[in-house]
Amino acid sequence: MQKLIQWIDERLPIVDAYNNHLGKYYAPKNFNLWYFFGSLAMLVLVNQLVTGIWLTMSYNPSAEGAFASVEYIMRDVQWGWLLRYMHSTGASAFFVVVYLHMFRGLMYGSYQKPRELIWLFGMLIYLVLMAEAFMGYLLPWGQMSYWGAQVIVNLFGAIPVIGDDLSLWIRGDYLISGITLNRFFALHVIALPIVLLGLVVLHILALHEVGSNNPDGIDIKKNKDENGIPKDGIPFHPYYTVHDLIGVAVFLFVFCVVIFFFPEMGGLFIEKPNFEPANSLKTPEHIAPVWYFTPFYAMLRAVTVDLFGLPAKFWGVVVMGAAIAILFVLPWLDRSPVRSMRYKGVLSKIALTVFVISFVILGYLGIVPSSPGRTLLAQVLTTLYFLYFILMPFYTRMEKTKPVPERVTG
Repeated sequence: MQKLIQWIDERLPIVDAYNNHLGKYYAPKNFNLWYFFGSLAMLVLVNQLVTGIWLTMSYNPSAEGAFASVEYIMRDVQWGWLLRYMHSTGASAFFVVVYLHMFRGLMYGSYQKPRELIWLFGMLIYLVLMAEAFMGYLLPWGQMSYWGAQVIVNLFGAIPVIGDDLSLWIRGDYLISGITLNRFFALHVIALPIVLLGLVVLHILALHEVGSNNPDGIDIKKNKDENGIPKDGIPFHPYYTVHDLIGVAVFLFVFCVVIFFFPEMGGLFIEKPNFEPANSLKTPEHIAPVWYFTPFYAMLRAVTVDLFGLPAKFWGVVVMGAAIAILFVLPWLDRSPVRSMRYKGVLSKIALTVFVISFVILGYLGIVPSSPGRTLLAQVLTTLYFLYFILMPFYTRMEKTKPVPERVTG
Protein backbone atom coordinates (compact mmCIF):
# COMPACT_ATOMS: atom_id res chain seq x y z
CA MET A 1 0.00 0.00 0.00
CA GLN A 2 2.86 2.36 0.84
CA LYS A 3 4.52 1.68 -2.53
CA LEU A 4 1.19 2.31 -4.28
CA ILE A 5 0.76 5.65 -2.48
CA GLN A 6 4.35 6.59 -3.35
CA TRP A 7 3.81 5.64 -7.00
CA ILE A 8 0.66 7.77 -7.19
CA ASP A 9 2.24 10.65 -5.29
CA GLU A 10 5.14 10.83 -7.74
CA ARG A 11 2.62 11.45 -10.51
CA LEU A 12 -0.06 13.30 -8.53
CA PRO A 13 1.04 15.06 -5.32
CA ILE A 14 -1.82 13.86 -3.11
CA VAL A 15 0.30 13.71 0.05
CA ASP A 16 1.53 17.28 -0.45
CA ALA A 17 -2.04 18.47 -1.03
CA TYR A 18 -3.17 16.69 2.15
CA ASN A 19 -0.35 18.25 4.18
CA ASN A 20 -0.87 21.75 2.73
CA HIS A 21 -4.62 21.84 3.28
CA LEU A 22 -5.26 19.48 6.23
CA GLY A 23 -2.51 17.63 8.09
CA LYS A 24 0.10 20.41 8.22
CA TYR A 25 -2.15 23.40 7.67
CA TYR A 26 -1.98 25.25 10.98
CA ALA A 27 -5.09 27.16 11.99
CA PRO A 28 -5.37 29.49 15.00
CA LYS A 29 -6.19 27.63 18.20
CA ASN A 30 -8.83 30.17 19.33
CA PHE A 31 -11.56 29.54 16.74
CA ASN A 32 -15.02 29.99 18.25
CA LEU A 33 -18.55 29.04 17.14
CA TRP A 34 -18.54 31.70 14.39
CA TYR A 35 -15.97 29.58 12.54
CA PHE A 36 -18.39 26.68 12.11
CA PHE A 37 -20.15 28.35 9.20
CA GLY A 38 -17.40 27.88 6.61
CA SER A 39 -17.53 24.10 6.93
CA LEU A 40 -21.34 24.20 7.17
CA ALA A 41 -21.44 26.08 3.84
CA MET A 42 -19.47 23.20 2.30
CA LEU A 43 -21.91 20.71 3.82
CA VAL A 44 -24.95 22.52 2.42
CA LEU A 45 -23.26 22.85 -0.99
CA VAL A 46 -22.78 19.06 -1.11
CA ASN A 47 -26.42 18.59 -0.05
CA GLN A 48 -27.63 20.88 -2.85
CA LEU A 49 -25.51 19.14 -5.47
CA VAL A 50 -26.51 15.60 -4.46
CA THR A 51 -30.23 16.27 -4.00
CA GLY A 52 -30.25 18.37 -7.19
CA ILE A 53 -28.83 15.46 -9.21
CA TRP A 54 -31.53 13.14 -7.89
CA LEU A 55 -34.31 15.65 -8.55
CA THR A 56 -33.25 16.14 -12.18
CA MET A 57 -33.79 12.40 -12.75
CA SER A 58 -37.55 12.91 -12.37
CA TYR A 59 -37.95 16.57 -13.34
CA ASN A 60 -39.39 17.63 -16.70
CA PRO A 61 -37.98 21.04 -17.79
CA SER A 62 -40.91 22.12 -19.96
CA ALA A 63 -43.77 24.58 -19.47
CA GLU A 64 -46.26 21.75 -19.94
CA GLY A 65 -44.66 19.24 -17.59
CA ALA A 66 -42.58 21.09 -14.98
CA PHE A 67 -45.27 21.63 -12.33
CA ALA A 68 -46.69 18.13 -12.81
CA SER A 69 -43.22 16.59 -12.52
CA VAL A 70 -42.65 18.36 -9.18
CA GLU A 71 -45.98 16.95 -7.95
CA TYR A 72 -44.90 13.54 -9.25
CA ILE A 73 -41.66 13.82 -7.28
CA MET A 74 -43.58 14.81 -4.15
CA ARG A 75 -46.25 12.10 -4.40
CA ASP A 76 -44.99 9.13 -6.41
CA VAL A 77 -41.17 9.05 -6.41
CA GLN A 78 -39.84 7.01 -3.50
CA TRP A 79 -38.50 9.51 -0.92
CA GLY A 80 -39.07 12.22 -3.53
CA TRP A 81 -40.78 14.50 -1.01
CA LEU A 82 -37.70 14.29 1.22
CA LEU A 83 -35.31 15.07 -1.64
CA ARG A 84 -37.41 18.05 -2.72
CA TYR A 85 -37.65 19.46 0.81
CA MET A 86 -33.92 18.85 1.44
CA HIS A 87 -33.22 20.89 -1.70
CA SER A 88 -35.71 23.71 -1.10
CA THR A 89 -34.88 23.98 2.61
CA GLY A 90 -31.20 23.58 1.73
CA ALA A 91 -31.38 26.70 -0.45
CA SER A 92 -32.58 28.76 2.52
CA ALA A 93 -30.08 27.04 4.83
CA PHE A 94 -27.31 27.95 2.37
CA PHE A 95 -28.13 31.64 2.62
CA VAL A 96 -28.52 31.51 6.42
CA VAL A 97 -25.05 29.96 6.68
CA VAL A 98 -23.51 32.31 4.10
CA TYR A 99 -24.98 35.42 5.74
CA LEU A 100 -23.62 34.34 9.13
CA HIS A 101 -20.26 33.51 7.51
CA MET A 102 -20.16 37.01 5.99
CA PHE A 103 -21.15 38.59 9.31
CA ARG A 104 -18.24 36.82 10.99
CA GLY A 105 -15.96 38.27 8.30
CA LEU A 106 -17.28 41.76 9.06
CA MET A 107 -16.96 41.27 12.80
CA TYR A 108 -13.38 39.98 12.82
CA GLY A 109 -12.02 41.90 9.82
CA SER A 110 -11.38 38.81 7.71
CA TYR A 111 -11.39 41.00 4.58
CA GLN A 112 -8.40 43.13 5.59
CA LYS A 113 -4.85 42.76 4.25
CA PRO A 114 -3.63 40.18 3.26
CA ARG A 115 -7.04 38.51 2.83
CA GLU A 116 -8.59 40.83 0.25
CA LEU A 117 -8.63 38.13 -2.44
CA ILE A 118 -10.36 35.67 -0.10
CA TRP A 119 -13.13 38.24 0.42
CA LEU A 120 -13.43 38.93 -3.32
CA PHE A 121 -13.75 35.22 -4.11
CA GLY A 122 -16.31 34.93 -1.32
CA MET A 123 -18.35 37.79 -2.75
CA LEU A 124 -18.23 36.20 -6.22
CA ILE A 125 -19.51 32.99 -4.62
CA TYR A 126 -22.34 35.01 -3.05
CA LEU A 127 -23.18 36.59 -6.41
CA VAL A 128 -23.21 33.24 -8.25
CA LEU A 129 -25.24 31.74 -5.42
CA MET A 130 -27.88 34.46 -5.86
CA ALA A 131 -28.03 33.75 -9.60
CA GLU A 132 -28.22 30.01 -8.93
CA ALA A 133 -31.07 30.47 -6.43
CA PHE A 134 -32.96 32.76 -8.80
CA MET A 135 -32.66 30.32 -11.71
CA GLY A 136 -33.77 27.44 -9.49
CA TYR A 137 -36.71 29.42 -8.14
CA LEU A 138 -38.37 29.38 -11.56
CA LEU A 139 -38.11 25.60 -12.02
CA PRO A 140 -41.16 24.49 -9.94
CA TRP A 141 -43.22 26.55 -12.42
CA GLY A 142 -45.70 27.67 -9.78
CA GLN A 143 -47.46 31.00 -9.64
CA MET A 144 -44.85 32.75 -7.48
CA SER A 145 -42.01 31.18 -9.47
CA TYR A 146 -43.47 32.50 -12.70
CA TRP A 147 -44.43 35.98 -11.56
CA GLY A 148 -41.35 36.45 -9.38
CA ALA A 149 -39.16 35.69 -12.39
CA GLN A 150 -41.29 38.00 -14.52
CA VAL A 151 -40.75 40.89 -12.10
CA ILE A 152 -37.00 40.32 -11.70
CA VAL A 153 -36.29 39.89 -15.43
CA ASN A 154 -38.38 42.97 -16.24
CA LEU A 155 -36.11 45.02 -13.97
CA PHE A 156 -33.42 44.78 -16.64
CA GLY A 157 -35.83 46.63 -18.94
CA ALA A 158 -35.28 49.76 -16.83
CA ILE A 159 -31.71 50.07 -18.17
CA PRO A 160 -31.68 52.86 -20.80
CA VAL A 161 -31.16 51.97 -24.47
CA ILE A 162 -30.38 48.24 -24.05
CA GLY A 163 -32.92 47.36 -21.35
CA ASP A 164 -35.72 45.93 -23.48
CA ASP A 165 -33.34 43.93 -25.67
CA LEU A 166 -31.52 42.64 -22.59
CA SER A 167 -34.77 41.47 -20.98
CA LEU A 168 -35.78 39.79 -24.23
CA TRP A 169 -32.39 38.08 -24.48
CA ILE A 170 -32.59 36.76 -20.88
CA ARG A 171 -36.13 35.46 -21.34
CA GLY A 172 -35.62 34.17 -24.88
CA ASP A 173 -39.20 35.26 -25.51
CA TYR A 174 -41.48 38.25 -25.03
CA LEU A 175 -42.83 36.71 -21.82
CA ILE A 176 -41.56 34.11 -19.36
CA SER A 177 -42.20 30.88 -21.26
CA GLY A 178 -40.97 27.37 -21.84
CA ILE A 179 -37.76 28.54 -23.49
CA THR A 180 -36.98 30.64 -20.38
CA LEU A 181 -37.55 27.59 -18.22
CA ASN A 182 -35.22 25.50 -20.41
CA ARG A 183 -32.35 27.97 -20.34
CA PHE A 184 -32.73 28.62 -16.61
CA PHE A 185 -32.70 24.86 -16.04
CA ALA A 186 -29.48 24.47 -18.07
CA LEU A 187 -27.80 27.33 -16.19
CA HIS A 188 -29.03 26.11 -12.79
CA VAL A 189 -27.98 22.48 -13.29
CA ILE A 190 -24.77 22.76 -15.32
CA ALA A 191 -23.19 26.18 -15.89
CA LEU A 192 -23.55 27.93 -12.53
CA PRO A 193 -22.61 24.90 -10.37
CA ILE A 194 -19.37 24.54 -12.34
CA VAL A 195 -18.56 28.21 -11.77
CA LEU A 196 -19.57 27.91 -8.11
CA LEU A 197 -17.32 24.90 -7.48
CA GLY A 198 -14.40 26.65 -9.19
CA LEU A 199 -14.83 29.73 -7.01
CA VAL A 200 -15.08 27.61 -3.85
CA VAL A 201 -11.75 25.93 -4.73
CA LEU A 202 -10.13 29.34 -5.36
CA HIS A 203 -11.61 30.67 -2.10
CA ILE A 204 -10.06 27.80 -0.12
CA LEU A 205 -6.70 27.99 -1.94
CA ALA A 206 -6.47 31.73 -1.28
CA LEU A 207 -7.40 31.14 2.38
CA HIS A 208 -4.75 28.47 2.91
CA GLU A 209 -2.10 30.57 1.16
CA VAL A 210 -2.29 33.47 3.64
CA GLY A 211 -3.76 31.57 6.60
CA SER A 212 -7.01 31.81 8.52
CA ASN A 213 -8.00 34.85 10.51
CA ASN A 214 -9.08 34.50 14.15
CA PRO A 215 -11.22 36.37 16.70
CA ASP A 216 -8.22 38.44 17.80
CA GLY A 217 -7.25 39.35 14.23
CA ILE A 218 -3.64 38.29 14.92
CA ASP A 219 -1.43 36.77 12.23
CA ILE A 220 -0.18 33.54 13.83
CA LYS A 221 2.53 33.15 11.15
CA LYS A 222 4.50 35.99 12.76
CA ASN A 223 5.15 33.98 15.92
CA LYS A 224 6.76 30.61 15.15
CA ASP A 225 8.89 28.13 17.11
CA GLU A 226 12.30 26.77 16.13
CA ASN A 227 10.65 24.27 13.76
CA GLY A 228 8.77 26.98 11.86
CA ILE A 229 5.41 25.98 13.37
CA PRO A 230 3.11 28.80 14.59
CA LYS A 231 3.05 28.79 18.39
CA ASP A 232 -0.66 29.67 18.41
CA GLY A 233 -1.62 27.22 15.66
CA ILE A 234 -2.83 23.64 15.63
CA PRO A 235 -3.16 21.25 12.66
CA PHE A 236 -6.52 21.59 10.98
CA HIS A 237 -6.77 17.80 10.92
CA PRO A 238 -7.63 16.13 13.21
CA TYR A 239 -8.42 19.00 15.59
CA TYR A 240 -10.80 21.14 13.58
CA THR A 241 -12.18 18.36 11.39
CA VAL A 242 -13.39 16.68 14.60
CA HIS A 243 -14.31 20.03 16.19
CA ASP A 244 -16.52 20.91 13.20
CA LEU A 245 -18.49 17.68 13.66
CA ILE A 246 -20.16 19.33 16.68
CA GLY A 247 -21.39 22.17 14.47
CA VAL A 248 -22.47 19.68 11.81
CA ALA A 249 -24.47 17.66 14.37
CA VAL A 250 -26.29 20.73 15.71
CA PHE A 251 -26.93 22.03 12.20
CA LEU A 252 -28.30 18.68 10.97
CA PHE A 253 -30.59 18.48 13.99
CA VAL A 254 -32.09 21.92 13.25
CA PHE A 255 -32.15 21.18 9.51
CA CYS A 256 -34.09 17.93 10.05
CA VAL A 257 -36.57 19.61 12.41
CA VAL A 258 -37.31 22.21 9.71
CA ILE A 259 -37.60 19.60 6.95
CA PHE A 260 -39.94 17.29 8.88
CA PHE A 261 -42.07 19.89 10.69
CA PHE A 262 -41.78 23.29 8.94
CA PRO A 263 -40.58 22.63 5.35
CA GLU A 264 -42.40 25.68 3.97
CA MET A 265 -41.66 27.84 7.06
CA GLY A 266 -45.06 29.51 6.88
CA GLY A 267 -44.53 30.58 3.28
CA LEU A 268 -40.98 31.93 3.69
CA PHE A 269 -39.26 28.96 2.01
CA ILE A 270 -42.10 27.95 -0.35
CA GLU A 271 -44.89 30.50 -0.85
CA LYS A 272 -48.52 29.39 -0.94
CA PRO A 273 -49.09 30.59 -4.56
CA ASN A 274 -46.30 28.23 -5.64
CA PHE A 275 -48.63 25.29 -5.04
CA GLU A 276 -50.66 26.52 -8.03
CA PRO A 277 -49.39 25.94 -11.59
CA ALA A 278 -48.04 29.01 -13.40
CA ASN A 279 -50.77 31.03 -15.07
CA SER A 280 -49.82 34.04 -17.20
CA LEU A 281 -53.42 35.34 -16.99
CA LYS A 282 -53.67 35.34 -13.19
CA THR A 283 -51.42 37.61 -11.13
CA PRO A 284 -50.92 36.75 -7.41
CA GLU A 285 -52.23 39.31 -4.95
CA HIS A 286 -48.74 40.11 -3.67
CA ILE A 287 -45.50 39.28 -5.52
CA ALA A 288 -42.28 39.06 -3.51
CA PRO A 289 -39.01 37.17 -3.97
CA VAL A 290 -37.77 34.52 -1.55
CA TRP A 291 -36.67 35.86 1.84
CA TYR A 292 -32.93 35.91 1.06
CA PHE A 293 -33.49 38.44 -1.73
CA THR A 294 -35.96 40.64 0.14
CA PRO A 295 -33.48 43.15 1.69
CA PHE A 296 -32.40 44.18 -1.81
CA TYR A 297 -35.99 44.07 -3.08
CA ALA A 298 -36.94 46.49 -0.28
CA MET A 299 -34.14 48.82 -1.42
CA LEU A 300 -35.46 48.61 -4.98
CA ARG A 301 -38.96 49.61 -3.85
CA ALA A 302 -37.60 52.37 -1.59
CA VAL A 303 -36.68 54.48 -4.65
CA THR A 304 -39.81 56.35 -5.71
CA VAL A 305 -38.48 59.51 -7.39
CA ASP A 306 -37.59 60.05 -11.06
CA LEU A 307 -34.18 61.72 -11.48
CA PHE A 308 -32.35 63.21 -14.48
CA GLY A 309 -35.12 62.14 -16.84
CA LEU A 310 -34.80 58.48 -15.81
CA PRO A 311 -37.64 56.59 -14.07
CA ALA A 312 -37.57 55.57 -10.40
CA LYS A 313 -37.51 51.93 -11.52
CA PHE A 314 -34.08 52.47 -13.10
CA TRP A 315 -32.67 54.15 -9.98
CA GLY A 316 -34.13 51.35 -7.87
CA VAL A 317 -32.18 48.83 -9.93
CA VAL A 318 -29.05 50.99 -9.56
CA VAL A 319 -29.46 51.11 -5.76
CA MET A 320 -30.07 47.36 -5.58
CA GLY A 321 -26.99 46.64 -7.71
CA ALA A 322 -24.86 49.13 -5.78
CA ALA A 323 -25.87 47.48 -2.47
CA ILE A 324 -24.15 44.30 -3.65
CA ALA A 325 -21.31 45.96 -5.58
CA ILE A 326 -20.19 48.04 -2.60
CA LEU A 327 -19.41 44.83 -0.69
CA PHE A 328 -16.62 44.12 -3.19
CA VAL A 329 -14.67 47.27 -2.21
CA LEU A 330 -15.02 46.73 1.55
CA PRO A 331 -11.33 45.72 2.06
CA TRP A 332 -10.23 49.15 0.85
CA LEU A 333 -12.78 51.11 2.89
CA ASP A 334 -11.71 49.90 6.33
CA ARG A 335 -8.75 52.05 7.50
CA SER A 336 -8.59 50.66 11.03
CA PRO A 337 -5.13 49.57 12.27
CA VAL A 338 -6.75 46.52 13.93
CA ARG A 339 -8.86 43.77 12.41
CA SER A 340 -11.13 42.38 15.10
CA MET A 341 -14.17 44.09 16.54
CA ARG A 342 -12.76 43.12 19.96
CA TYR A 343 -10.16 45.88 19.63
CA LYS A 344 -11.94 48.40 17.42
CA GLY A 345 -13.56 51.51 18.84
CA VAL A 346 -17.15 52.16 19.82
CA LEU A 347 -17.97 53.79 16.46
CA SER A 348 -17.24 50.59 14.53
CA LYS A 349 -19.34 48.56 16.94
CA ILE A 350 -22.30 50.94 16.67
CA ALA A 351 -21.98 51.07 12.87
CA LEU A 352 -21.96 47.27 12.52
CA THR A 353 -24.94 46.91 14.88
CA VAL A 354 -26.97 49.51 12.96
CA PHE A 355 -25.97 47.89 9.66
CA VAL A 356 -27.15 44.42 10.74
CA ILE A 357 -30.43 45.72 12.20
CA SER A 358 -31.09 47.73 9.01
CA PHE A 359 -30.44 44.68 6.82
CA VAL A 360 -32.76 42.44 8.86
CA ILE A 361 -35.62 44.97 8.90
CA LEU A 362 -35.18 45.58 5.15
CA GLY A 363 -35.57 41.82 4.71
CA TYR A 364 -38.92 41.99 6.48
CA LEU A 365 -40.04 45.05 4.51
CA GLY A 366 -39.28 43.21 1.27
CA ILE A 367 -41.68 40.42 2.23
CA VAL A 368 -44.73 42.47 3.19
CA PRO A 369 -46.79 44.68 0.83
CA SER A 370 -45.55 48.25 0.56
CA SER A 371 -47.27 51.24 2.16
CA PRO A 372 -46.24 54.91 2.56
CA GLY A 373 -44.94 54.29 6.08
CA ARG A 374 -43.03 51.15 5.12
CA THR A 375 -41.56 52.88 2.08
CA LEU A 376 -40.30 55.74 4.25
CA LEU A 377 -38.77 53.28 6.71
CA ALA A 378 -37.12 51.39 3.83
CA GLN A 379 -35.62 54.66 2.53
CA VAL A 380 -34.14 55.45 5.96
CA LEU A 381 -32.73 51.93 6.38
CA THR A 382 -31.32 51.89 2.84
CA THR A 383 -29.52 55.14 3.63
CA LEU A 384 -28.11 53.61 6.83
CA TYR A 385 -26.99 50.53 4.86
CA PHE A 386 -24.90 52.64 2.47
CA LEU A 387 -23.63 55.00 5.19
CA TYR A 388 -22.02 52.01 6.91
CA PHE A 389 -19.69 51.68 3.92
CA ILE A 390 -19.41 55.32 2.82
CA LEU A 391 -18.42 56.59 6.29
CA MET A 392 -16.18 53.59 7.08
CA PRO A 393 -12.92 55.27 5.93
CA PHE A 394 -13.61 58.09 8.38
CA TYR A 395 -14.89 56.43 11.55
CA THR A 396 -12.37 53.54 11.36
CA ARG A 397 -9.49 56.01 11.07
CA MET A 398 -10.59 58.52 13.73
CA GLU A 399 -11.78 56.17 16.49
CA LYS A 400 -9.56 55.07 19.38
CA THR A 401 -8.68 51.37 19.29
CA LYS A 402 -7.57 49.00 22.04
CA PRO A 403 -4.05 47.50 22.06
CA VAL A 404 -3.85 44.12 20.32
CA PRO A 405 -2.03 41.37 22.27
CA GLU A 406 1.07 39.67 20.86
CA ARG A 407 -0.47 36.18 21.19
CA VAL A 408 -4.01 34.93 20.65
CA THR A 409 -6.14 35.05 23.80
CA GLY A 410 -8.57 32.20 23.22
